[in-house]
Amino acid sequence: MKLKAALLAAVLALTAVPALAPASMAQTPMPDPLDDRSAKRLDKMEKVVRELRSIVFQGRDTGKPVVVQAAETDAQIAAMSDRMRDLEQTLTKLNGQNEGLTHDLDEARRANEAEKARGDALDQRLAALEKRIADQEAAAAAAAAAPPVAAAPAPASTDPATAFSSARQMLLDGDYAGAEQAFAGYVEAFPDSAKAPEARYWLGETQFVREAYSDAAGSYLGAVRGWPKTSWAPDAVLKLSRSLVALKKPADACKTLDELAKRYPKAPATITSKAASTRVQAKCAA
Repeated sequence: MKLKAALLAAVLALTAVPALAPASMAQTPMPDPLDDRSAKRLDKMEKVVRELRSIVFQGRDTGKPVVVQAAETDAQIAAMSDRMRDLEQTLTKLNGQNEGLTHDLDEARRANEAEKARGDALDQRLAALEKRIADQEAAAAAAAAAPPVAAAPAPASTDPATAFSSARQMLLDGDYAGAEQAFAGYVEAFPDSAKAPEARYWLGETQFVREAYSDAAGSYLGAVRGWPKTSWAPDAVLKLSRSLVALKKPADACKTLDELAKRYPKAPATITSKAASTRVQAKCAA
């Protein structure tokens, strides 16, 4: 109330008429200093004073410095700044999520392409396997339908020399099927004759020609048992190694070729040349 009285006194002093004013002015009615507008201004000033006192007391109680600023405008600016920061953070987050989604999409696309490639490769392998199975089934059906192989016929002559000569002539005439049967019959009838190893060699030749490599390998092996020193023996060993290569037995083929070089060091050049190429084919160690 003291502050109000002081302010009222100041307002009255400012609006009072000086004592030495002219009489004409003294007679002019003066406005009421406490009219409605002045009262409102006074109330507003009192409100401001109360707020200032509250701020000062609050600063004194809390020990924090008092900062007086245009609160309404700064608060709006601060709010707008906070909102912009929130928007920037949200935009940054959305950009990061978008980049992550793009990366995941690229990874998924690449994985899908790789899976499709694997699927295509698997389809091709399955198709190839189905074809092989079909071919094997067809071959098995053909073998089942084929007539059984007849046993080795008896030689045309009971004389070993005549029987061997007859079989050899069939081979020279190009009758490989007849020569095969004749030599097989000879081996069956005269297994212990002097010509039996050579007969086995020529039997292996007829089997090698028709690519019956398993039968040919057996015939060549029987022919070179004991490593005979004959003109046809090196060729028999070479043909044995080549039959083993055809049978997918490269290790056995390499051992046979090693024995060829050891047992027949003076073999013809044609034999040694073919032996060298067979070593390469079997991937023998140097």
